[in-house]
Amino acid sequence: MREVAVIGIGMTKWGECWQKSLRDLFVEASLRAMDDAGLSQIESLYVGCMSGGLFNGQEHVGPLMADYLGAGPIPAVRVESACASGGVAFRQAYMEVASGMSDIVLAGGVEKMTDVDGSEATYALGTAADQEYESFHGITFPGLYALIAKVYMKKYGITNQDLASVAVKNHAHGVKNPNAQFQRAITVEEVLQSSMVADPLHLLDCSPITDGAAAVILCPMEKAKSLSKKKPVKILGSGHATDSIALHDRKQLEVFASATIAAKKAFSQAKIGIESVNLVEVHDCFSIAEICALESMGFFAPGQAGKAASQGLTALGGKLPVNVSGGLKSKGHPVGATGIAQIIELVEQLRGEAGQRQVANARIGLAQNMGGTAASSVVHILEAC
Repeated sequence: MREVAVIGIGMTKWGECWQKSLRDLFVEASLRAMDDAGLSQIESLYVGCMSGGLFNGQEHVGPLMADYLGAGPIPAVRVESACASGGVAFRQAYMEVASGMSDIVLAGGVEKMTDVDGSEATYALGTAADQEYESFHGITFPGLYALIAKVYMKKYGITNQDLASVAVKNHAHGVKNPNAQFQRAITVEEVLQSSMVADPLHLLDCSPITDGAAAVILCPMEKAKSLSKKKPVKILGSGHATDSIALHDRKQLEVFASATIAAKKAFSQAKIGIESVNLVEVHDCFSIAEICALESMGFFAPGQAGKAASQGLTALGGKLPVNVSGGLKSKGHPVGATGIAQIIELVEQLRGEAGQRQVANARIGLAQNMGGTAASSVVHILEAC
């Protein structure tokens, strides 16, 4: 397989984008990525989009986006893996370039989630759970992650304050991200005083409903420097794995086995150890998700990530900066685009272009994107060139 680089990145401002459609958002992010790379044409297109049908009544998303981008008749396909749709779209694009099938491939993600009311959005997101054994009986994703949090808290003795510290830390990072949905700091007290959604998860422990898009351009490493006007970033490793979709089939609720396996695959391909990673973007759809993902991938021993945020270990300037973009909690979570935005954050960091949230001496970054309660997980490792 050929070595592959990211040579262009682009995303929209995330939030409630009432004046922009699904296609508007995707085209805006894609044109920014192409401009960043200094290219006017692409050969292939992957679109991460979890639920265009339920949110917007729009299926057959691939050719729609290729058409409105003015890129037809190139091959274009929608990729669905729940909230990991963007990360899997990136992996598909990576494999196409690595195989030699194409040289210039765009991997993007988009979701327009605010055109439906809260109950419809809850239903759409709930399709990522087991419909017969979970959703049918009334549980929602906050409820599922609350079960995970309850198990973790009982097993390792962390407090609600420790959980809240994850959200506080990510909001502190999001203040420095101009594309974030919520660019404001919060306190532990504000988290604990916010509405209880599913005990022990408060409203401010939960990622929001978001509109937004993100896109990246990939090409062979051997051509990256001649094709791009920006410093390329090399893809060192890519791993993907799945787990049972329903929690009741898991051996341990607090261990995300799909993340464990995906990370092992990515590190094996990258031929580096976990100690080489300088920053991490993980899927913090809820506060507890960040904690469990970090431990599942091996960045912390079991029970140790629970207090990492409150101890300052995962903050910008800490031992292992985590979600310096603001994460899903502050940056936002347009589910199909989240995995691509994680890659964009790594690229900006490894280029040294992250501004106030720049991680010092960043050379290697890791992104972990997952769908549902980690029924699918994809991990990528990138390196500065």
